[in-house]
Amino acid sequence: MVKIYTKVGDHGKTKQVTGKMVPKYDLQISALGSLDELESWIGYVISVLSPKTQELAPKLKQMQRNLYELQADITVKRHHNITAETTKALEDEIDNISTKFPRIKAFILPGGKQTGAALQYARSLARKAERQVIELNDKEQKISDDSLSYLNRLSDYLFMLARYANFLDGYDEELSKLK
Repeated sequence: MVKIYTKVGDHGKTKQVTGKMVPKYDLQISALGSLDELESWIGYVISVLSPKTQELAPKLKQMQRNLYELQADITVKRHHNITAETTKALEDEIDNISTKFPRIKAFILPGGKQTGAALQYARSLARKAERQVIELNDKEQKISDDSLSYLNRLSDYLFMLARYANFLDGYDEELSKLK
């Protein structure tokens, strides 16, 4: 049986893959934590997919796998599994999904049915993770351009998935400004 506790973080420090002990608020640890939070939330989204949005499950599970790889890319030197092709696949999905429902001409309120609202929250978590990874890149550790592009595109993809889920569930999005 593998123990889940190590007893090394009891004093506000944690061990990086390199063995270096750093504070739990270290920029890399914070960025990885935000990515983990997003990956976990995607797991929640999968658990609440409505019957009409079940088709999104494989896409969301692949997203979780990509986030796992992104964390490894940040943590392990010479690990580079998030590539330009990974981002291109997101862009292709965005383009494909956008043809399935009406375009919007104004800002909308994030929300809708449970699946759509959960995906909107995932979008905001992706933006938070992106900000923390960029801070890590700017201040401490160079992050690959491919990883930065992927994270930026990921929030766009989640926005489109949220809109698509609401469309599938028959929810009419609300404009952010009343007329």
